[in-house]
Amino acid sequence: MSTTQTLILGGIAGFTIFLGLPIARMPNVSPTLRASLTALATGILVFLFWDVVSHAVDPIESHLASHSWASFSGYAALLIAGFGTGFMGLVYYDQWLRRRRATPHVGPGAAAVDEFEHRSWYETLTPGRQLALLIATGIGLHNFGEGLAIGQSAAAGELSLALVLIIGFGLHNATEGFGICGPLSGAGIIPSWRLLALLGVIGGLPTFLGTVVGQAWTSDALSVVFFTIAGGSILYVVQELFAVNRKYGHPVLVSWLLVAGILLGFATDFVVTAAGV
Repeated sequence: MSTTQTLILGGIAGFTIFLGLPIARMPNVSPTLRASLTALATGILVFLFWDVVSHAVDPIESHLASHSWASFSGYAALLIAGFGTGFMGLVYYDQWLRRRRATPHVGPGAAAVDEFEHRSWYETLTPGRQLALLIATGIGLHNFGEGLAIGQSAAAGELSLALVLIIGFGLHNATEGFGICGPLSGAGIIPSWRLLALLGVIGGLPTFLGTVVGQAWTSDALSVVFFTIAGGSILYVVQELFAVNRKYGHPVLVSWLLVAGILLGFATDFVVTAAGV
């Protein structure tokens, strides 16, 4: 498989995230369907959290099993730093946004000015749109790690493995589109095509970029860093979605759809594991 073919297939695997995004444009979504979509998105993200953490831990455990204590310590430090950065970074960012919203801006003449004019474009978004962007960011970090796996497999000459990874990750990305749409549908927001395109690029483009990097350069340490940052980010988003799910008042429905989302994630993962990965 040539480099060009590998990059094209990696791009296709990333593009499939757009397949699930148009569902957010559905008009007149009932509260029950909103709860269902949000719970399904939460389940998919719970699976992705397990997926990225397991990928991050694998090389660390291999160094531990071989009694390479120096390597084990270094990789364990990367895991701690990456996970802490991904999770606590979003916690502090959310607190910073809350303080900015609560503090009025004052002009030079000690007169309050229009706070909207001093906000960043992100701060002007609704909470549902902000959460969707956070989900897309976490998924993008996860997909960069998947792209690394695709590129590294192709670079090592493992063509059948690379193809299986492309198919499997392509299916993953298709379900991740539903995960991004959950907060939008749950809040009753019909996003513009422009916003959906932005969310798709944030979540899907890193698959292609990871393929480019993995094709040219292999590094377990880099994979650990990106997978752990993605894991921390996804855990924060899952925490926020659980709070949203509790507001719907449909505990049985939400629980079933949460389980369905997790099982859907495993179903797409079976394509990869069937190849013995």
